[in-house]
Amino acid sequence: MPPASAWTPGTVRDAAGGLVALTLATFLAVTTEMLPVGLLPAIGHDMQVSDSIAGLLVTVYAFMVAVLAVPLTLLTARFSRKGLLVATLVAYTVGNAVVAVAPDFAVLAAGRAFGGVAHALFFSVSIGYASRLVATAYTGRALALVTAGASAGFVLGVPVSTSLGTALGWRAAFGVLAGVCALAVVIVAVLLPPVPGGGSAHRGEGVGARRTRLAVVSTANAVVYLGQFTVYTFVSVLLLATGLPAASVGPVLLGMGAVGLVGTWFAAATLDRRPRATVLILLSAVTLGLIGVGLAFPAPAGVLAAAVVWGAGFGGVASVFQTAAIRTRGATPEVIGALINSTANIGIGAGAAVGAAVLAGPGLGWLPFSGAVLVLAGLVVVLTARRSFPADP
Repeated sequence: MPPASAWTPGTVRDAAGGLVALTLATFLAVTTEMLPVGLLPAIGHDMQVSDSIAGLLVTVYAFMVAVLAVPLTLLTARFSRKGLLVATLVAYTVGNAVVAVAPDFAVLAAGRAFGGVAHALFFSVSIGYASRLVATAYTGRALALVTAGASAGFVLGVPVSTSLGTALGWRAAFGVLAGVCALAVVIVAVLLPPVPGGGSAHRGEGVGARRTRLAVVSTANAVVYLGQFTVYTFVSVLLLATGLPAASVGPVLLGMGAVGLVGTWFAAATLDRRPRATVLILLSAVTLGLIGVGLAFPAPAGVLAAAVVWGAGFGGVASVFQTAAIRTRGATPEVIGALINSTANIGIGAGAAVGAAVLAGPGLGWLPFSGAVLVLAGLVVVLTARRSFPADP
């Protein structure tokens, strides 16, 4: 394994081992973050809390990330990138284990909060890591490949864990995930090459404009995630309300994640050639899919058909915002990763809260329309901010 100072960014193939390690780590990070989504009804029933209160397990996790991502990234700028990434996987292991054995809702929430601290640092480091493994011309493809780990979390991690939780209990799902995270610590330590960390932001003429473009990308990122998780946090509740049996929720989430890989593939194929068109197409798909879910609800066939479009669109969203942010050159890759991580989780946490308010107020049928309006607002930002989302890479 070459020392960090000896690593030379090259092609995606040159960095294959490191990208595989980052993809695996991202898979587990997303699975850890999203696992409660498929198990909210079971957790709420077991802990004797409402669905909206159980949804706070997503909110508290996202809140920790939103608040701590940038400060932790700045505080750890001089630390080994590889060491930090491995440490986050250790923390995921501990957090999931605490949740698995939690005697009450307060301890369960504390375990989630601990995982949120790890998550605050994980994506900040991993986004910068992926961009440092390859030359600039391959940034979009590298980030899309690593983001495929996030899509795989939706495709396999969350649905399989949800199915496991339905069959054996939600505690078993978190316990198994803790064991897999522990195994991943070893795998990532072996496969991931060290890269330099820290550094300073790009200086010189135009730095203010670059930072402005980064701020616009980060804002659009937050708004889109807000809309997505206004609905997705309570997707299991939505599916059950269509008449689907509890045992079918996991397989349906598996299908939604599978079509998300289509969006991930599309982003990987086009981001380095037509970045603006890519983000517009994907956000349009998410918006139309959510509107379709709302119009079809509670008919299960229509909801599932619209969810295909919704899931496919969202599958590529993470990589397009990460790539757009990196290409603004408004800060170091790690600080950019922290901003994207933080703003995404502001959207995730606030989305869970907004969704809970909609559930308690207008009702479940309004969730998809509420999410669609917010994603559309993000799409409008992209449409008007041509310098932040340029047509050419």
